[in-house]
Amino acid sequence: MLASLRSAAVYGVDAHPVHVEVDVSFGLPMFTMVGLPDAAVRESRDRVRSAIRNSGFEFPPHRITVNLAPASLRKAGSAYDLPIALGLLASSGLLTRRDIDDTIVLGELSLDGVVNPVRGVLPIAIEARRAGVTTLLLSPHNAREASVVAGLKILPVRTLTEAAAAINHPEQAVQAEPPPPSHTDTGHAYNDMAEVRGQLLPRRALEIAAAGGHNLLFIGPPGSGKTMLARRLPGILPPLTFDEALDTTAIHSIAGTLGDGGLLDARPFRAPHHTISHIALVGGGTVPRPGEISLAHHGVLFLDEVPEFHRKTLEGLRQPLEEGQITVSRAAGTVVFPGRFVLVGAMNPCPCGYLGAERRVCRCTPNQIAQYSGRLSGPLRDRIDLIVDVPAITAGEITDTTPGESTALVRTRVRSARTRQQQRYQDLPGQTNATLRAAEVSRYCQPDAEGRRLLRRAIDTLGLSARAYGRLQKVARTIADLAGSPNVRADHVAEALQYRAVR
Repeated sequence: MLASLRSAAVYGVDAHPVHVEVDVSFGLPMFTMVGLPDAAVRESRDRVRSAIRNSGFEFPPHRITVNLAPASLRKAGSAYDLPIALGLLASSGLLTRRDIDDTIVLGELSLDGVVNPVRGVLPIAIEARRAGVTTLLLSPHNAREASVVAGLKILPVRTLTEAAAAINHPEQAVQAEPPPPSHTDTGHAYNDMAEVRGQLLPRRALEIAAAGGHNLLFIGPPGSGKTMLARRLPGILPPLTFDEALDTTAIHSIAGTLGDGGLLDARPFRAPHHTISHIALVGGGTVPRPGEISLAHHGVLFLDEVPEFHRKTLEGLRQPLEEGQITVSRAAGTVVFPGRFVLVGAMNPCPCGYLGAERRVCRCTPNQIAQYSGRLSGPLRDRIDLIVDVPAITAGEITDTTPGESTALVRTRVRSARTRQQQRYQDLPGQTNATLRAAEVSRYCQPDAEGRRLLRRAIDTLGLSARAYGRLQKVARTIADLAGSPNVRADHVAEALQYRAVR
């Protein structure tokens, strides 16, 4: 007797449908799985057996073969438990409805038959709608996440018994309602810019970075406010669009960091510790999964104490900073993860942190300073648009209780600048100044005659590379947008230059 059901597993960002076939034949009692299952999938035999028995069903006393097709695609995770169990029930005649090609079934089973949530439901739902599937049968904990995708019937089931009833009588199954718009935070709070004392130039650089999507590096002594400034960047960024929220939510769904589900409407802020491994940052593993680079997609990746990160780890940032994505190749396959984020780095000017300080003496040798600064390679530094000195705060600034300019005011200017970019790049949806290609830079970011003369002198004086030259033009374009100017003038170029001349 042969019973067929459909399930799905997640590999990277895409969801590939997997056909589950169950064959029950007479012979020695044996439960075999074929089709490249990993350890988690093979262990489902014990979970499925216990769940069926504890749900009041009789487990087939015959030889069982479960085929996960296509055989060439490696199967990973626990999402196959529920479809395998339903396939066994179908083979025993307990499911009267066999043809469910319009339904995807996924879920992990507890030993008592409870259906547990799995990761990656949102990209599965997106792919299901694209493939013409109409129904998803899954855990109630995943229903909110799947309901984000319009046009699908979501059937939440708490137990294996409810799942069997939903298959036999779909007209009686309770359908999940689309979730109301809600706020799901990714672990950070938007602090107010008004709390920052002094630091007018770093604040200005933060505003430029937000307006154009530019990468930023703060250099200053301990306690000068580098981290404080960086953590206020998400608050002045424009809100996520629906498409951006969908992309971001799908990535966090795959990584298992989504919580109770729902569409993310807060831009991610990721701040990994400097001991993070290369794979944890860029993504990877036996079955590739997104790393911090992808979890920061459409948000901010903050690297505090940049020189303390491993050199190999930092060099992994080159491709996503240039292309907005990261390609991860492993034995299980090659996966392209998105990685369009604003990079914010913070570092001390020297190992002790007090090089150039007025009230503290730096005791580092020139060789130590050179080695410390050299941990951030030239090619990586070349990809950073704004390099800003953050001096120590004076006593007057520390004791001043007058609030600075609020986040709301800065965000208003940033949104106005982003609106100008959207109008200018109507044929390039989602484009910002920082993501322009070379041909687009020549078209949209050319300064006036005096600005071009200033740029030519800067190339000789600062030794700018071709990449740095293009990024300088992009920053000047953003400064012009903040000023409401349709053209890039020499004063905009001059301000952009001061962020390339630091150390």
